[in-house]
Amino acid sequence: MLTVISGLFSSCEKKVETEGITEKITYYPKFDYKGDEVVLHELGSAFVDPGVTASENGANIVLSLAVEGYYTGYKGTEVNGNVADKYHITYSAVNVDGFSGTAERVVFVAKTGDFVNSIEGLYTSTVVRNGSAGAQYRNMGYIIVSKVSGNTYSISDAIGGYYDLGRAYGNAYRSDGLTVSADLSTSSFSVVSQASGVGVFGGNLETGAFSVNPTNKTIYFESNWDAGYFFQVTLTQVSI
Repeated sequence: MLTVISGLFSSCEKKVETEGITEKITYYPKFDYKGDEVVLHELGSAFVDPGVTASENGANIVLSLAVEGYYTGYKGTEVNGNVADKYHITYSAVNVDGFSGTAERVVFVAKTGDFVNSIEGLYTSTVVRNGSAGAQYRNMGYIIVSKVSGNTYSISDAIGGYYDLGRAYGNAYRSDGLTVSADLSTSSFSVVSQASGVGVFGGNLETGAFSVNPTNKTIYFESNWDAGYFFQVTLTQVSI
């Protein structure tokens, strides 16, 4: 009886056909960085990319790159060392089977002001919103202060990067358009033009109190958003 049952199971087994099937392995592009993935670069000097190589199974393959300016909207194939901005470099490569891969580098271009003649610079930002500031909103990197002309400066985010950097929502949630006058010789500071709301959230934003501390190399300002939020921003200059 056991012999009969065994025979029944044997007759029900499926025969797996492997003839004609070829095993194929594809190797996705691998990227090797030279230098840092985040670079701070002094405005006014040419930027030299430290370099990235792409390989497929140990052999180098063709690499292409594209550069985009975060604040200016610049698009090209190289970082412009003469224009203050946050530049994203995207390196791309495609393997022999048509599979692509990318790698990125971020380059901040800014001029370090001496707080005697200029408040230009790259800054970390700490933001208190409606009296509260969690850890993610402290020492955020980075806000760019760039010179427009004379004593007039633009600040890359009128709420200090609260949504863009702190919550990592990105550039679309930045408060753009704030310009200020900072005459360090007379310690006279004022708002020249207000930001145009808070990115895609919209609304109206008004920056009021604005002050500079040359000793600590900090900038402090307050912005009131009609959505019901009050931002107190402290920017601390970073040496490049």
